[in-house]
Amino acid sequence: MKQEPLILSSAYFPPSHYMSLVAATDKILIEREENYIKQTFRNRCIILSANGILTLSVPILEGSFHKRAIKDIRIDYSKKWQQIHLRSIYSAYKAAPYFDYYYDKIENIILKGYLFLLDLNMATLKCLKEFFNLPVEIYYTSEFKAVKNLDNDTRYFLNPKNPEAINRFKFKQYIQVFSSRFKFVSGLSSLDLLFNTGPDAISYLPEFNLYDK
Repeated sequence: MKQEPLILSSAYFPPSHYMSLVAATDKILIEREENYIKQTFRNRCIILSANGILTLSVPILEGSFHKRAIKDIRIDYSKKWQQIHLRSIYSAYKAAPYFDYYYDKIENIILKGYLFLLDLNMATLKCLKEFFNLPVEIYYTSEFKAVKNLDNDTRYFLNPKNPEAINRFKFKQYIQVFSSRFKFVSGLSSLDLLFNTGPDAISYLPEFNLYDK
């Protein structure tokens, strides 16, 4: 039986449990026709700083997200978010064992100046795909389809405000930069996993049971 492509929301440097879904299939569809939803992974990622969990958000032009398709959402560069994100990532992970291996490419993506959020997010996903060495094919949806309780539709399941989603994954602990200060923190951006484990990152992707969602 042919496997249906996994449908995922767009995400900015998505978390490790998002990437575990990507790694488990050979084709994914990124939703680009939905109306933009605020306060989700669509425009934010979560890292671990010296002061604890830190959310990095990509600002959206005011008024551009009211019932607008995510493909039309533009980034607001008046907020100087690029400098904030790079400074935060550098401060949080400069001591990580594989920081120098990955940072330059991440910096280039953030500084590129993408006009649309969807393009920025796709660049981050393709970057992570390369870092994790995943053979998955990535496409966009061509039309919006209403949410159905299908095993291959995870668009609204992976949400930073949905703790139930996190509980569906079995996270594998690894040494984080601030392990001496904090207990292991799960659900972070895949950047945390990559900076800390490098080429072994794929073996630390969380296990999951998608059919129990």
